[in-house]
Amino acid sequence: MKIKLRKSVFFLLMTTVLAPIVLYTNTLGTYFTSPSSRNEFLEEASTFTFGGEIMPLNVLPQESATILKEPLGAVYSENSTQSVLNYSDGSIRENSRITRQLSEESLSTSDGNKQAVNRNPIREVTDTVHGAQTDGESSKKNELIGGNGSDGAQTDPEKENNSQNSEHILGNSSKGKEIKHEQHSSRRSTKDGRGERGKTTTEKENEPTVLVDARVRHLKDQLIRAKVYLSLSATRNNPQFIRELRLRMKEVLRAIGDATEDSELPRNAYEKLKAMEQTLAKGKQIQDDCAAVVKKLRAMLHSTEEQLRAHKKQTLFLTHLTAKTLPKGLHCLPLRLSTDYFMLNSSQRHLPNEEKFVDSKPYHYALFSDNMLAAAVVVNSTITHAKDPSNHVFHIVTDRLNYAAMKMWFLSNPPGKATIQVQNVEEFTWLNSSYSPVLKQLGSPSMIDYYFKSRRVESDPNLKFRNPKYLSIMNHLRFYLPEIFPNLDKVLFLDDDIVVQKDLTALWSLDLKGKVIGVVETCRESFHRFDRYLNFSNPLISKNFDPRACGWAFGMNIFDLKEWRKQNITNVYHGWQNLNHDRLLWKLGTLPPGLITFWNRTYTLNKSWHVLGLGYNPDVPQKEIERAAVIHYNGNLKPWLEISISKFRNYWAKYLDYNHIYLRECNINP
Repeated sequence: MKIKLRKSVFFLLMTTVLAPIVLYTNTLGTYFTSPSSRNEFLEEASTFTFGGEIMPLNVLPQESATILKEPLGAVYSENSTQSVLNYSDGSIRENSRITRQLSEESLSTSDGNKQAVNRNPIREVTDTVHGAQTDGESSKKNELIGGNGSDGAQTDPEKENNSQNSEHILGNSSKGKEIKHEQHSSRRSTKDGRGERGKTTTEKENEPTVLVDARVRHLKDQLIRAKVYLSLSATRNNPQFIRELRLRMKEVLRAIGDATEDSELPRNAYEKLKAMEQTLAKGKQIQDDCAAVVKKLRAMLHSTEEQLRAHKKQTLFLTHLTAKTLPKGLHCLPLRLSTDYFMLNSSQRHLPNEEKFVDSKPYHYALFSDNMLAAAVVVNSTITHAKDPSNHVFHIVTDRLNYAAMKMWFLSNPPGKATIQVQNVEEFTWLNSSYSPVLKQLGSPSMIDYYFKSRRVESDPNLKFRNPKYLSIMNHLRFYLPEIFPNLDKVLFLDDDIVVQKDLTALWSLDLKGKVIGVVETCRESFHRFDRYLNFSNPLISKNFDPRACGWAFGMNIFDLKEWRKQNITNVYHGWQNLNHDRLLWKLGTLPPGLITFWNRTYTLNKSWHVLGLGYNPDVPQKEIERAAVIHYNGNLKPWLEISISKFRNYWAKYLDYNHIYLRECNINP
């Protein structure tokens, strides 16, 4: 009987004491052989079921999830732009970041457990030691996420931490049971839910912002450093290094190609980057003279700046050349239209509603252009948004070369109920050099030499003033509106590079308060003021005008022709043109004489009437464009040219029917 009792006691001891120990050691061995099983270890070895209740196993030291880490290793990150010479440190930091994220995930489930870990003296010691070994960037990251991570060796701190945790648990068993019970219950309840979302959020918060072209920039910087080493005397004496460096440069150049973003680089770009970095490290060992490197870099910087200036000058010249060159389609179109116009009999060449040409009651527009497509867009866009198109009259003045084509376009494409008048500037017999000073100047030998002489003694550096449009009287017709329309009281002047987006009839009902012209001012801070257009070193300009006065824009202007005639504005214009016969007051163009002629005679319109810059500025705000009544493609990048700003082209192109037979035959496409 006693023997049986002893056997029962021995068997009870074996099952209650030794079995958990065997289970613990088995799972522990499995953990060290298979790191992926640590979650199962934490859940199975730290708890056991007795009577349906889950309780912590306080006899054994419990390991916290904050000290269970992946084995360290050199891991290359494809998004890394650090030097490959420091890849080991970078890998350690990467492991540290991942571990801290996992720690934050487990610690976020229990505020009490987080406070206990933060007060751990051994953890503070290891963090301090690690902070002295890592760079400033890693330390900054640790501060941002709480400073609980450790990138150093794990074995000794883990043992000390285990013993510390064991003493803490044994001393506070009742409190420890509650904390661990909450911890494990929370871990299981959030494992599939908030845990994953928390991990993703933490990763997004901790990951630094990476530029899309960071690696491309790094590769280009490597090429610059390589060029420096190629030119230094110390490295030139090492032919083996030079051959290797040239090979690496070819590889990097081939890898970069035309890429502007990292996503455009080939898959082996990172390998080329690492190989080049190793070669550059050899060059750094060979050449340790920093002064020579700095001197060479300064020379390269100066040379690059000179090349940049030359390229900018060439780009400016080519842009102006392209803007002045007539595309093939726009050359074909007037020829095709002119041919058809002269095939019509005389009775078919008249546009309808000619009686409205001199009637002052309708809304009259003045448009001076030699571009059929541009004129068509202005007319079509205006009529599209007009409330009553039958009450709108367009007066188009063109040159002798394009008169037949312009008329044929509107004969074959009538603008609905609106009225079109096409005039030939050659028929204005009153407009001659004896009446107009600008015509006399345009025909002078000095002006011809300025434009056409092959070798100019005094060359003007600003290419825009050599645009042939300034030689055309078409550009100066805006100063002769009362003479062109003697029977009209108000005229809305429109440039041919604009698009109308709203009904403009409200402009005719505006009270200009005795002013001659309604304008939209263009000055912003120091831009587009009078001193930009006029020569204030000349006393005639400095005595009569304010250099800080705000400039304005031609392109969409309402003119009160009654006030014009009353104030004799045409004589004011002629007077200033005679004073500028040698171009000392302003350069060529129409805006400077416009600023002078209409000085103190302008009525300021709201900016939403006229938005400029679509022909040179790609950053014109979208909201301003959508809100504008008229958008203006002022600049060289006209919407009918291939060099136009692509995102603004559709505002213009949508008012043309590219399926029209004339456009198809001349191969004009959007």
